[in-house]
Amino acid sequence: MSQILDPTIFPILAMDGFTSGAVYALLALALVLVFAVTRAIFVPQGDFVTFGALTLASLQLGRTPGTLWLLVGLLIAVTILEGVAALRRGEPRRALTTAATCLGVGLVAWGLTATLTPLKAMLWAQMLLTLVLIVPLGPLLYRVVYQPLREATTLVLLIVSVALHLALVGLLLLFFGAEGARTPPFTNGSVTFGNVTVSGQSLWTIGFSLLLMVALYVFFDKTMEGKALRATAVNRLGAQLSGISTTYAGYVCFTLAALIGAFSGLLIGPNGPVTYDSGFLIGLKGFVGAIFAGLASYPLAAVGAVLVGLLEAFASFQFSAWKEVIVFSLILPVLLWRSLTSHHLEEEEA
Repeated sequence: MSQILDPTIFPILAMDGFTSGAVYALLALALVLVFAVTRAIFVPQGDFVTFGALTLASLQLGRTPGTLWLLVGLLIAVTILEGVAALRRGEPRRALTTAATCLGVGLVAWGLTATLTPLKAMLWAQMLLTLVLIVPLGPLLYRVVYQPLREATTLVLLIVSVALHLALVGLLLLFFGAEGARTPPFTNGSVTFGNVTVSGQSLWTIGFSLLLMVALYVFFDKTMEGKALRATAVNRLGAQLSGISTTYAGYVCFTLAALIGAFSGLLIGPNGPVTYDSGFLIGLKGFVGAIFAGLASYPLAAVGAVLVGLLEAFASFQFSAWKEVIVFSLILPVLLWRSLTSHHLEEEEA
C-alpha cells in the first residue's frame, strides 16, 4: 500500500538515492569498460561487490576468508596454463617467470592474511587486505575464462559470463554460508544540512565514489595505459594495427572492474546485510545504468545509475513491495528507445 510522500521526507529519500546511485554508477562504469574492451557483458560484476563485503566481514570476525583459497586456486591454474603455453612456444624462461610471479603473489596474500587476521587489525588495514585478496581475481579470471574465448561472439561470452556468475555464487555460499553479514561503518557520526541529517557513511560513500570516478577520468585521459584502453574500446582492429595489445587491455580492464567491485562492496557493506547472492541484484541495477548509456558512454552510464538509485529510494517509500519491479521496468523503455535510435551492426562489423 502506497504512502503519502511528505515534502520533508523528499530530501532524505533523495540522499538515500544519491548514496545508492553513487555505487551503481561505479558498477555501470565497470560494465561499460569491460564490454567496450572485450565485448563481454560482465554478469559477475556484482559478485565482486559481495566478495568485498563478505571478505571484510570475515576479517572482522578474525576468520580467514575463503577468498584467499579462490585466489590461490586461480594462481595455480594460471601458472599451469601460462607454463604449458610458454613451453610449447619454446620459452622455458617465461614459464619460470610466470610461476615465480604467481608464487610471489600467493605468498604475499597468504602472509598478510595469516598475520593480520588473528590480530583483528584496524578497519583501514582490513579494507586494504580485502582489496589485495580480491583485485587480482579480475585479471586471473580473464586469463582462465575470457582470454581463450577472445574471438568468440558476444552471445558466447554472455553465456560464459552467466556460467561464471553461477560458479562464483556457489563459491560464495561455500566460503561464507547463507547468512548475511554487515560490516562496520567508516564513521559513526552524522552531519546535519538544514532539516536533513546525513550519516557519515553516506558522505563517505558519495565522496569515495566521486573520487574514484575522477581517478578513472585522469587514468583514461592522462596515462598511456588509459589511452590504449580507450583506443581498444573505440576500434579493436585499429588498436591492434597500432601496436596495442588487446590482451593486455583485457587484463587492465578486468583489474579495474575487480577493483571497482571490491571497493563498492566495502562502501555498501555498512548499509545493510549482504548475503552470498546479493551481488546479482546490485550488479543488475548497475547494468540498467549501463544500458541507459547503450554500454558505450561513461557519463551517461553514471547519470543512468544515479537515476536508478533515486527511483529505487522513492519506490521503496511509496511502493516497497514493488520497488524491484519498478526499478527493473525502467530498462524496457530504455531498450525500446535504443532500438529505435541506434544503427544495428552485424557481429562481423562490430
